Amino acid sequence: MKNTKDCFLKVKNDYLQLLKKEKIYGKSLDSKIKNLKNFYIPMSFWIEKKYKEKGKTLFLGLSGGQGSGKTTIAKILKVILKNFFDREIHVSSIDDFYKTIEDREKMSNSIHHLFKTRGVPGTHNINLARKFFQIIKKKEFKNIKLPKFDKSTDDRTKKKYFFNIKKKPEIVILEGWCVGAKPQANFLINKPINTLEKNEDNKLVWRRYVNEKLKKEYKNFFSMIDHFIFIKVPNFKMVLKWRVLQENKLRKNLHSNKKIMTYKDIKRFTMLYQRITLQMIKDLTKSASMVMFLRKDHDVKKIIFRS
Repeated sequence: MKNTKDCFLKVKNDYLQLLKKEKIYGKSLDSKIKNLKNFYIPMSFWIEKKYKEKGKTLFLGLSGGQGSGKTTIAKILKVILKNFFDREIHVSSIDDFYKTIEDREKMSNSIHHLFKTRGVPGTHNINLARKFFQIIKKKEFKNIKLPKFDKSTDDRTKKKYFFNIKKKPEIVILEGWCVGAKPQANFLINKPINTLEKNEDNKLVWRRYVNEKLKKEYKNFFSMIDHFIFIKVPNFKMVLKWRVLQENKLRKNLHSNKKIMTYKDIKRFTMLYQRITLQMIKDLTKSASMVMFLRKDHDVKKIIFRS
């Protein structure tokens, strides 16, 4: 029988190498080891248990506010599940299913100008994401190519850079800020939540369209996910702070003049996400199968397992 001590010894070095690659600095070695032992290994054992209970491909949704660490956490779980449990893991980001900049331009002209900016429900090719899940659910698996989105160009990459999945995954982790989001009641939609909504969506066209997408296409797609893991941020102010750090990291890695956002850009950008992020904190903190509570220093405070 597999135990947590064996797991720690097996994955420790790969875990630390990953954190170094991801440029996770400012944390002591003791803190990193504590997170591995107390949080990431128990999370992985829980996922393995759920996979065995289901007996076929397990679909997990991993969500949290911008800059909360979704991508890094998904990579950590992949390292543990692959290296210790020998599972075939695929991690997808809902970001990779964003519509092209051309398609968003069309939306901005025909529906509302705010749809030119990626992010909210309605700006993803959700049919493509659902088709990906459907292919994996079939008994006979065929090679799949999935799109890849480049945030620095704000557009989908060329097909030669697409992800190539050659083997059927046993566990799929879909990470993204709005994974598992639920629609709001109409009376909540009517009241603007920030200056962007007040000044740029005074007729409620953008908000209502996004909410309708959550009621239909996104609800149908999210229903294909077996369990949700939610990263609860301390408050929305931290989303802005962490998103700035994320953009600075992207800027350092690129060394080019691609589309990196300024502080003013980021502040406006996070306003587009604010309504759904706050609603998700209310909803998923109560309903997700696993909830990670983060401190203001980005460390994990505690994890709640519900099932």
